[in-house]
Amino acid sequence: MIRVIVADDHPVVRDGVAGMLAAAEGIDVVGQAADGPGAVEVAASTDPDVVVLDLRMPGGGGVAAIGELRRRRIRARVLVLTTFDTDLDTVAAIEAGATGYLLKDAPGEELVAAVRATAAGQAVLSPSVATRLAEHVRSPERGGALSAREREVLVLVARGGSNRSIAEALFVSEATVKTHLAHIYDKLGVSDRAAAVGAAYRTGILG
Repeated sequence: MIRVIVADDHPVVRDGVAGMLAAAEGIDVVGQAADGPGAVEVAASTDPDVVVLDLRMPGGGGVAAIGELRRRRIRARVLVLTTFDTDLDTVAAIEAGATGYLLKDAPGEELVAAVRATAAGQAVLSPSVATRLAEHVRSPERGGALSAREREVLVLVARGGSNRSIAEALFVSEATVKTHLAHIYDKLGVSDRAAAVGAAYRTGILG
């Protein structure tokens, strides 16, 4: 079972998301919170696999909560579920350590799939967010230490591509894509796809 907590300051939204997830096979909603600090405390006491977290909440927002989860070494991965897809919100959440970023207008089945992917450590980006990030790709020389092929891989990652789809797009094997990703992570000082997109955005590879 994937253990999940839901944090949102609107009770109707919070209960709706929790109910939708609880009805899905293999997902157990083990707690709820109305703000960021509450989410951290509930996560500390329930040890969830995934925290589904709103970004802007009175009493403490999502970005600060993500940072506190990391500071306290709480293992839960974070799926941001928000109405906001601005550059500032997206990058701040990803850089803080969110694994996924989904908008509240996503269909229920997409939310369930995103929770499952987040639990598995797979980066999840709402299509509109992925497009927004990809549109900010700058000229190759902005890529710094990344090779031209590594930049191509990173662009496709920002668009939400899987290893398989990236391999097909670049006519290489999935093993080669994994090697490129390992090099990208090493050069950017990150450990996963979402963090790579955030770091690349911050350093100018994605503007």
